[in-house]
Amino acid sequence: MKKLSFAVATMALLLGACTQQSALTKSGLSPEKFVAEVDGKPTALYTLTNNAGMEVCITNFGGRIVSIMVPDRNGVMQDVVLGFDNINDYVTIPSDFGAAIGRYGNRINQGRITLDGKEYQLSQNNYGHCLHGGEKGWQYQVYEARQLDNQTLELVMRSPDGDNGFPGNVEAKVTYTLTDDNAIVLAYEATTDAPTVINLTNHSYFNLSGNPAKSVLDHMLTVSADGFTPVDATFMTTGEIAAVEGTPMDFRTATAIGARMHIDDEQLRNGNGYDHNWVLNTGCDPEKTALYMVSPESGISLSIRTNEPGIQIYSGNFLDGTVKGKGGIVYNCRAGICLETQHYPDSPNKPQWPSPVLRPGEKYESLCIFTFGVEK
Repeated sequence: MKKLSFAVATMALLLGACTQQSALTKSGLSPEKFVAEVDGKPTALYTLTNNAGMEVCITNFGGRIVSIMVPDRNGVMQDVVLGFDNINDYVTIPSDFGAAIGRYGNRINQGRITLDGKEYQLSQNNYGHCLHGGEKGWQYQVYEARQLDNQTLELVMRSPDGDNGFPGNVEAKVTYTLTDDNAIVLAYEATTDAPTVINLTNHSYFNLSGNPAKSVLDHMLTVSADGFTPVDATFMTTGEIAAVEGTPMDFRTATAIGARMHIDDEQLRNGNGYDHNWVLNTGCDPEKTALYMVSPESGISLSIRTNEPGIQIYSGNFLDGTVKGKGGIVYNCRAGICLETQHYPDSPNKPQWPSPVLRPGEKYESLCIFTFGVEK
């Protein structure tokens, strides 16, 4: 009888394993390919679904959005973000695909900050600057995950004092909520026990056509911004806020992303395309639309609202065809575009700009809302 029970139990386990293997997400992801341990912490794939049939998949490795399935103008579900289909590629292939970036999204000049008269040297990983939190920013660390329901995922990062050189023990939380009107609400919070700087953002590469074998240069983009922050040849902000009028940076009316990228312009040369921060006109009001983008091919649209003063637009200039993503698709130059709500780059060293300093007793709160729709 014991042998029979053992055999039945074994068969049940095998059947369960087979069922789990066949339970793919709408985007074709296998959750078991995300089960691993990284730096002694467990990773997994979490799936959010809403009543409209939209699906978002997220891994707690780097807090990365792995896939977003939304309907196109014909009602066909399309995956509109770049990424990998297994945890091994996320761990071994350097990328920021879909990541929850921290402690500081974007660049800090030469990785140096001064707080209350004390200078800190941060990790330097990009032209001597500290980019996206340093050599091992949060995109390469494992968040603690808790799925609250089918539409909500909570990720927590406990970042120790000295993490990539940043001061203070920080506890941060990113909550992803998928609403029934096809919006992804990203709510960031953080506290600290010592003065530090915080600038959290999401680094998803969007391709609203649903086919990342094609570039995003035909996407129509509108940005509510009269100004932007110019950069030097190392992608570092100069401290100036320049007018977009009369420049390739003017997206105040809907313009194809690639329409002016061929122009011989110093800022396009410095950024190798678009890799700049736009100074939003929205007054940090998350009720106002900061950015709107649509794919003429699929009709899928994306609007962004935020309480942040800026948004970094990066047109995938350094994707070079050496990386294969989901479905074995090669990611060529400009296969995706990043739209990162943020404080301006190098704000810790530019006191004329909104401050990213967080002190004990204060609470950092940032909000980014991605809303998807369809233009017929």
